[in-house]
Amino acid sequence: METVVLIAVIILMIGIGTRWIHLLNAQHDARIEAYHFSDPLPRPPGLPDDTGRRAHSTDADR
Repeated sequence: METVVLIAVIILMIGIGTRWIHLLNAQHDARIEAYHFSDPLPRPPGLPDDTGRRAHSTDADR
């Protein structure tokens, strides 16, 4: 009988922990959504539109 109670308590604690993590994640998501980041910095003049790695060609790519 003690084993059944122990297993039930473990399952209950896992459920409570899962619910608690879910609530903390929701609170964190709400906090991130409420924070307004600043506008991105303007692109410096003379840079191409695509500054990713594919836009740059080097001798090593050959």
